[in-house]
Amino acid sequence: MSQQSRTRPSGSTTALNEAYDTALLDLDGVVYAGGEAIAYAVESLNTARDAGMRLAYVTNNALRPPDTVAAHLTELGVPADPADVITSAQAVSRLIAEQLPPGSKVLVIGGDGLRIALRERGLEPVESADDDPAAVVQGYGGPDLAWGRFAEACYAINRGVPWFASNTDLTIPSARGIMPGNGAAVEVVRIATGAEPQVAGKPLPPMHRETILRTGAKRALVVGDRLDTDIEGAFNGGVDSLLVLTGVTDAAELLTAEPQHRPTYVDADLRGLLTGQPEVTDVTDVTGATGATGAFGCGGWTAYVSGGALVLDGDGAALDGLRALCAAAWTDAGDGSCTLDAGKALAKLGL
Repeated sequence: MSQQSRTRPSGSTTALNEAYDTALLDLDGVVYAGGEAIAYAVESLNTARDAGMRLAYVTNNALRPPDTVAAHLTELGVPADPADVITSAQAVSRLIAEQLPPGSKVLVIGGDGLRIALRERGLEPVESADDDPAAVVQGYGGPDLAWGRFAEACYAINRGVPWFASNTDLTIPSARGIMPGNGAAVEVVRIATGAEPQVAGKPLPPMHRETILRTGAKRALVVGDRLDTDIEGAFNGGVDSLLVLTGVTDAAELLTAEPQHRPTYVDADLRGLLTGQPEVTDVTDVTGATGATGAFGCGGWTAYVSGGALVLDGDGAALDGLRALCAAAWTDAGDGSCTLDAGKALAKLGL
């Protein structure tokens, strides 16, 4: 099934870690949360790697350089090398280097991850608009980034210097809750200058290209928890995806996903890498089903549309019920977003 026409989660008779050569894993909400490993993540990743799957960690966070991220993963119990980590800082630095001569000065509004990535591409990070930069790059700089850094960006951009952003995620998770991300900081500069940045991070193609160039993946599987970055990034890159429900996206949001946000597979957590995926099948002659969309079965569940609502009959594993509901919702929505009432059906699954 093509990404453009996806109306149900796909099945796989082969364990995903055998069907794909490389897992392109998001970090926050997938591998860890608040710095601590998510349940089953360490064991699942180690098992997948030992069985021959390449693990690559793909993050929109431009603050931490790859060696710091790799050290954190290793400390959690998932051995990783810096080469296993791909960041939006690397993607945006390549984007800049393709447009500027080697040795060009780039005004950095962000952290060390950006500076290191720029030097890797033969560019010179600078700190002031008065340093005659050839470009401005903006990435997440941590909660203590000084307001004056935004002023430096504005001074340079208002002189006509091109502006780049590592990503535009409006929020990021923290141990204390949700906090402003780089996208919120980008909005500050956008409002003050009226300019538009070139953006590299997920879900845009420069990030996916950076990932494929660095990993050499032939059969890649994107694994993430966010529809608007991870899953849309896979959609834009033309590769399959696994959504895990350990982070931002919940069951209700998944049912309303538009085509670019519909994952290939859905599972509770990273244990889904180690198993096949059940098929969602067409079911005929269901009493109460209405419309041309029919009914869909998975496990012991049947999902269909009736009276302006998604209906779920049967019994079995909650994830199978959710997969069947996705098929009913996405088929009914077509190229749009499902607006049917799913409250009772999700309550039956405890979701």
